Amino acid sequence: MAHLRFPFLLLAAVLALGPMTAAAQSGPAPEQGSALTAELMYRLLVGDVALQRGDVALAARAYLEAARDAKDARIARRATEIALAARQRALAVEAARLWSELEPTAERPKQVIAGLSGGAGAGGAELKGFGSDLQTELERALAEAAAGSNIGEAFMQLNRALAGEPDKAAVFRLVRSLAEPYPKVPEARFAVALAAYSTGLGDSATTAAALEAVHSALALKPGWEPAVLLEAEILARQSPERAADYLVEFLKAEPESKAALTSLAQVRVRQKRFADAIAILKGLADRDPGNQEYTLGMAMLAIQMKDWTTAEALFEALRRAGYGDEGQVEFYLAQIAEETGRYELAIERFRAVPDGERGWIAKLRVATIMGKLKRVDEARRYLADLPAVTVEQRVQVRQAEAQVLRDAGENTQAFAVLTAALDAQPDEPDLLYDLAMVAEKVGRLDVAEAKLARLIELKPDNAQALNALGYTLVDRTPRLQEGLALIERALALAPDDPFILDSMGWAQFRLGKLDEAEKSLRRAMEERPDPEIAAHLGEVLWAKGERARAQEVWQSQLKSVPDNPVLLETVQRLTR
Repeated sequence: MAHLRFPFLLLAAVLALGPMTAAAQSGPAPEQGSALTAELMYRLLVGDVALQRGDVALAARAYLEAARDAKDARIARRATEIALAARQRALAVEAARLWSELEPTAERPKQVIAGLSGGAGAGGAELKGFGSDLQTELERALAEAAAGSNIGEAFMQLNRALAGEPDKAAVFRLVRSLAEPYPKVPEARFAVALAAYSTGLGDSATTAAALEAVHSALALKPGWEPAVLLEAEILARQSPERAADYLVEFLKAEPESKAALTSLAQVRVRQKRFADAIAILKGLADRDPGNQEYTLGMAMLAIQMKDWTTAEALFEALRRAGYGDEGQVEFYLAQIAEETGRYELAIERFRAVPDGERGWIAKLRVATIMGKLKRVDEARRYLADLPAVTVEQRVQVRQAEAQVLRDAGENTQAFAVLTAALDAQPDEPDLLYDLAMVAEKVGRLDVAEAKLARLIELKPDNAQALNALGYTLVDRTPRLQEGLALIERALALAPDDPFILDSMGWAQFRLGKLDEAEKSLRRAMEERPDPEIAAHLGEVLWAKGERARAQEVWQSQLKSVPDNPVLLETVQRLTR
């Protein structure tokens, strides 16, 4: 897919993924890191709101799940840091293990694992294997709770106590065994359903067990909100539509349930029905005007819909209310100014973001905007003066400088900057990727292929690197089958990624499989309307003789991005 992008994510993802820009840049594939799927947006939203509430354990878990979904080391790092700050030993180890898997060369996660794995606590070494001693101990604790009339609360705490144990299937078996003597305790059935849900519901038998247990809990305790919300989550894993229907039906009987309404809003996000989600949140905000979390949710969704006017008004309201911390709202407002082309205002707002992690990213954005204003030399001097202390910060400065040069069309200079940066930090994954993208632009396909091959050697499951190399081979060389095989590997790792779907569609087009290409490209456009995906889809339709439909696809994107070079080149080449 011809993209190098810094996706416009939630602020939580800004901190995890690094600098962004709205305009997709030309290149063989997307930047490492995930596109903003509805599921990823949902998890990051949960994490950001949890941080605002002070529920750092929930925030860490949300970031960890997002990192698993996105296969992104930087989100895993964020989850590790939050779990450490919350003193969640088991969760920190779990996040650090994922971080280490995703970034094998990183030393910090190994230090966390070594420092914490030896200690006791829920999910620690004593739980491994779930021996009879542990089960006996838990059975005794539950019996004591039952004698003291606290059995319900004991079962509600059970999954929390076992949350750090990585073998979720073993946890499920253990909880199900512990719950057997308590068939009439709704919390016991809930605990079984939750344990089954935590396995990821990878098979139909576990999903059926989860639904059976939660149904039993609701039969014993009708209308119990925790069980209702859990059933909605289980259904959403199968189909967001089923979850939505279930919640709508529940709300007919309980129209004032804030928890169910909030859950329905989250499901609407998964369905990409953002306007419906905003309407739900607005209703909740009208009923509870002091709760700024609803305003934050509406503002984030307005950004997703590119309704910049509404988003800016909502964030201004949050700023006046003093909501957020460490420049959170200021950062959003700066992003919106940049997205709407008010670059001087964007620079002013980014400069106003206080020091800290957000502040560092804001400083990098200032340089990028200077580049958009054609102040390239000023941007480079500005970046040279930034106090980059860590290796990561020094790498980010060089990436930002290269991006400024690329935006100015100075790809040869960008190539030199990234080459020097990679000489100083050999095998740094982000630099390998960025250099490959620029190498493709300056006609150095040999360098692009070598750097992407090295990145894949370091990270065999890096879907973006596989996709980038596959697209390059398909688009720029006769090695179509080799490129297709790489794209197929990438798609197996990220089956809903719109840019990988686009690469697949382009490979199918180059192989003459026009119907299959159209199908892949339409899926890509459904996931993410994008000018370069539109360029490819239109070209496929044009080749099929469906020229009116091709023009419709192109014009739908030209209205919003009239200067996209790939789309313009495609339209001019085929229609002149």
